[in-house]
Amino acid sequence: MRRLEGTVAARLSPGLARGLALGVALLLAGCSPLYVIEAGIAEAKILAARRPIPEVILDPSTDARTRGLLTIAMEARAFAAEELELDVGDSYTSFTRLESDTLAHILSGARRDRLEARTWWFPIVGRVPYKGYFDLDDALEAQRELEADGWDSYLRPTAAFSTLGWFADPLLSTLLRQDDVDLVESILHELSHNHLFVPGQVTFNESFATFVGRTGAAQFFCTRPGSGPDSVKCVRARARWRDEVRFSRFLDGLIEELRARYGRSDLTSEEKIHRREDVFAGSQQRFRTEVQPTFEVLSFGSFLTVPLNNATLLSRMVYYHRLYDFDAFLEAQGDDVAAAVAALAERVDEVADPFALLPSGS
Repeated sequence: MRRLEGTVAARLSPGLARGLALGVALLLAGCSPLYVIEAGIAEAKILAARRPIPEVILDPSTDARTRGLLTIAMEARAFAAEELELDVGDSYTSFTRLESDTLAHILSGARRDRLEARTWWFPIVGRVPYKGYFDLDDALEAQRELEADGWDSYLRPTAAFSTLGWFADPLLSTLLRQDDVDLVESILHELSHNHLFVPGQVTFNESFATFVGRTGAAQFFCTRPGSGPDSVKCVRARARWRDEVRFSRFLDGLIEELRARYGRSDLTSEEKIHRREDVFAGSQQRFRTEVQPTFEVLSFGSFLTVPLNNATLLSRMVYYHRLYDFDAFLEAQGDDVAAAVAALAERVDEVADPFALLPSGS
């Protein structure tokens, strides 16, 4: 892992105090001490390298593309606070340039004969179906161990994450590889976690964030001064949301088909694992011929290129579950994203399953 240099501690004393407190909690929860230390060092270095975004914009050495994207990022943060009324805290007021194109690696696992995710427990967030690694070798070793224990696995890179307001998350240089529509979507996605995060309900949290990110980005570009409903970026943002709703419907259908197959009592575990390959092959063929041609701007090509297993499917579902019902909920709120977010946040403590707040079968 990256070395924590001497100057970092002095610059991060308030933040590190909170980080150390969280680290102690993780240790008491039974997490690997080495994992906690390495994650803490990586996060400390990210925080230490922060620069105020206005300072980076005004820096003569900053290239024009970066300057433009950072300006849009500042507008998106203000939009999140003022128009969507999200609790943004101090997140995305600073910028950190990373040494590589990948922030971290996310490992997921699942049982091979049923749709049951491997989970890890952490304080504050509860049980989550993934674990992050800042070092690729560590991630690969953990993946090998997971597979040796008989689990399906999926290892993927990520360009951003949220600390749920524990720290003033900086905008990372990894996000600037995206176009401005996806940049705004990513910012709103991560800020939505600061505003509403239900412990132990990862699928709702991430699908909610996908909903806020995509619909919020559409509202941002469709109402932005100098833009409008007929602008290229507004049209593009709306189309991307419609594509994600289509993919959500397809993916949820596939998940239900697999649940039915895995639930058969007349099949042994080995038979279920063997026969699932027919379901995987059929779903990819159906996706290629029936679903993918309906997309307007996105392709979801990784569904065809990344080998399917229960871990890859469940890790996708975390971000795309029931987006069509979120869409129906938004319509019921007069297509007002802020009103939809407020309505969900107001009632989320009333139910055991937050998805119960959405209309079903949309």
